[in-house]
Amino acid sequence: LTLHAPDINALNVFPVPDGDTGTNMMLTMESALKEAESRPVQGAGDVAAALSHGALMGARGNSGVILSQIIRGIARGLENKEAFDGGALAEAFQAATQTAYRAVSKPVEGTILTVMKDCAAAAAQAASRNPGLIMVLAETVKAAWESVRETPNLLPILREAGVVDAGGQGLAVLLEGIYYYFTGELSCFYSRQTFIERINSAYRRHRFIGR
Repeated sequence: LTLHAPDINALNVFPVPDGDTGTNMMLTMESALKEAESRPVQGAGDVAAALSHGALMGARGNSGVILSQIIRGIARGLENKEAFDGGALAEAFQAATQTAYRAVSKPVEGTILTVMKDCAAAAAQAASRNPGLIMVLAETVKAAWESVRETPNLLPILREAGVVDAGGQGLAVLLEGIYYYFTGELSCFYSRQTFIERINSAYRRHRFIGR
């Protein structure tokens, strides 16, 4: 998010064209990480809970508030878990979707909410085939970028401005970063198309089978 915040800011036209979506999401995640690093944690559930508390306390702007609710839902889904696989992550993403939608008085499609919903659906489908964490994350990131690409078709103001949704793009960037962290490729950030090409190539090589 730090690397891509300026590009995300440039897309910001909804709900208010104030050009700070990327910055707000970045600052919210910085608060989440600071909290997780400052307290003793044991297991994935504790880490998720710490991230959630930090995000809630440091949420900035509309995008930061919604991101904090997404993290809150993930934390609920991972509660009391020492570790998790792709199946558990898919369930956490579903909880994240429900929590985020409930937090918004009038949910609008074509935004970060839609992207999260599409990610949760893709994660569930992937987990039903193979609960490997890397496979589920790969499918989730592919779905995120595909959903981002469709946001102008759901929200007229985006189509009129010729942009995709800034919050949705921020979420896709965040999820892609998580994918690269788990695969040990954190220094590699690629475009949406390059990422999809890499994942498809990996599937052909059976890279993710059993992981």
